[in-house]
Amino acid sequence: MSDSNSYTPPTVWKWDNQSGGKFSNINRPISGATHDKELPVGEHGLQLHSLATPNGVKVTVMLEELLELGISAAEYDAYTVNIGDGSQFSSGFVEINPNSKIPALLDRGVNPPIRVFESAAILLYLAEKFDAYYPKDAATRAACQSWLMWQQGSAPFLGGGFGHFYAYAPEKYQYPIDRYAMEVKRQLDVLDKHLSECDYLCGDSYTIADIATYPWYGALVQGHLYDAAEFLDVSSYTNVLRWANQIAERPAVKRGIRVNRVWGPEDKQVMERHSSADFK
Repeated sequence: MSDSNSYTPPTVWKWDNQSGGKFSNINRPISGATHDKELPVGEHGLQLHSLATPNGVKVTVMLEELLELGISAAEYDAYTVNIGDGSQFSSGFVEINPNSKIPALLDRGVNPPIRVFESAAILLYLAEKFDAYYPKDAATRAACQSWLMWQQGSAPFLGGGFGHFYAYAPEKYQYPIDRYAMEVKRQLDVLDKHLSECDYLCGDSYTIADIATYPWYGALVQGHLYDAAEFLDVSSYTNVLRWANQIAERPAVKRGIRVNRVWGPEDKQVMERHSSADFK
């Protein structure tokens, strides 16, 4: 098998601002701010700047789960960051996250304020801050950490790899699609075999490992990601589907997936979140 078009890399690669296809405007080979703009500030200690991509959903679900437990100190303001227009390159956002990727959290409830970026780091920060969804015994905590890092290392193959070439690249090429589809199916098989032995990733308890993994792999098998359910034969991963459907029924998950969502039916969108009233 060979692609119909061949490509010979130049001696030195140069950015032409078109190599990203549909997303050429949101990626660039340098870091730092492109424009000055302060971030809005709400009344709560926790200030989230994000978008309802899978990585963003991890954090909004976690915050809603904490509120579901009755932890009022987890109240938060969530502001949408439009990565399509380059808002993640504003000076205010870069000050929180020098990597210019959502989500980014600023905890103004402590002095001095604490910035946290990278979705797994935010989950760990919130879990430790509020002592929730993070196992206490050494063995289960190690399992939780392992599955959390598994997700962080695996999801780029699903998103930036399979998702990009299958759904977003300007042209379809068999080689990268085959390559990443094979890897994603291997990952689903890892999850399916593991979940055949337990309700959640770390046993009987729902943890930040599940919260991190559901927006990627749960959404994938439920047909909400890349419109690839049939292509990947996700119905064959029965244990992953059972796990995903179980998590999807949680009230906090139903709320969390709506926060900072700017697409789909209007009744599923909560572009900014400042209180529970925003869901009504």
